[in-house]
Amino acid sequence: MTDSTPHWYDDEAGPMVRLYAMTAGRARPSSEAFELMAVVRTGSRPDDGPALSPEQRTILALCGDRPRTVADIASDSGLPLGVVRVLLSDLLTAELIHVDRPVPPAQLPDAHVLKEVIDGLRAL
Repeated sequence: MTDSTPHWYDDEAGPMVRLYAMTAGRARPSSEAFELMAVVRTGSRPDDGPALSPEQRTILALCGDRPRTVADIASDSGLPLGVVRVLLSDLLTAELIHVDRPVPPAQLPDAHVLKEVIDGLRAL
């Protein structure tokens, strides 16, 4: 009886590859740019680029349709957030993605100022 299913895969449990194997043993990304709401978009296509893991290719495919947040990438890929951040860090180093960080709350306009602007626009 020949089974074409690799021994590293269990139908019920999923892949039995440890998370540290996907990140080469790293637990933290090399960049602090990957907040939950940071928007990731693809850059150049990795046709002849560096060798990419299947997980990195999945991330590039997800971001190829439209820019996505780090939280969406983790959710849609089914990978833990920490792993996604390390893989995104590698893709950023390889210049295959661009990251747009959200504006820090301290730099956003005051709610009072926004209310005054809305009131002024309504008065027009």
